[in-house]
Amino acid sequence: MMGQASCVREGTRIFSGGIWEEKYGYARAVVAGPRVVVSGCTATIEGEVRHVGDAYRQAMTAFDIALEAVEAAGLAREDVVMVRYYVVDDSHYDAVGTALSEVLGHVRPACTGVKVAGLIDPRMLVEIEIEAFRA
Repeated sequence: MMGQASCVREGTRIFSGGIWEEKYGYARAVVAGPRVVVSGCTATIEGEVRHVGDAYRQAMTAFDIALEAVEAAGLAREDVVMVRYYVVDDSHYDAVGTALSEVLGHVRPACTGVKVAGLIDPRMLVEIEIEAFRA
């Protein structure tokens, strides 16, 4: 992982200590039976957006954060069944797709990519959600 705080599991909720989790009242991930749903992850570590201007490195960091939450729930990257990613510019699709292939290409999850007008911080280029399922 890339140096973010470790995830903590509290019952069916997993927290990473991200700055918006407490401020906006959500969990990094929720365990729902055999399913783990991970909130959108960006390249924000200890309140600071990392890799400004680099969609690929932001995606790799966001994947690390999301997969740490999956692992904190007791599942593995091989259990990932869905990835949703949001980009702020069409030129970022290939960078995020390359990161996805490197991180989960052997798993082949379902995937949706969406262009959005912007994210919570204008330095963020990518946000990634993951769902995992224990068969």
